[in-house]
Amino acid sequence: MPPRVITLAYRKVLDATASKPWDKLVLVDSYRELRMQAQLYNPGGQYRTFGELLHYVPGADKLHFLVGGSIGGYVQQLKGVVPDIVNNVGRYFLKFTRYQFELINSDLHDQSKHQVAITFYAEPLHWHDSIAPYLLVSDAAAPAEASGEVLTHLVQLQPYLTIHSLHPAS
Repeated sequence: MPPRVITLAYRKVLDATASKPWDKLVLVDSYRELRMQAQLYNPGGQYRTFGELLHYVPGADKLHFLVGGSIGGYVQQLKGVVPDIVNNVGRYFLKFTRYQFELINSDLHDQSKHQVAITFYAEPLHWHDSIAPYLLVSDAAAPAEASGEVLTHLVQLQPYLTIHSLHPAS
């Protein structure tokens, strides 16, 4: 069977338990931006949570996009490499082409309740096989070695990592 082409997606959820410096910076800046942008939808301050804004204020779903702009610089710091996901020898290998920011929930008066997610969509990979909880993959854009050899990675399936799309190799 020829390898299929897949796109992996990794959803990184950030909340008050975040311990990595990058994660904390994303949380702080996205919370600050949410509080600022929420004023447009909550001028009287009658709503306390992001969920209330979504429920009661038309157009508040635009806050995902409006707040997402505040983290663009942090995403650029990743230099196109998906955080947290390593191959079976502990190396970061998964490159992303796009990402999507999402506000999960927040309290406009309590930063400790701020929770966001960033979904990273990886560059296409050839999926050669599955070995127990691992996927055997290779870079779909990389040519084979002169010997015909293909360089591969074993990546373990884990929470928040999924096959986003699948299509036959061309």
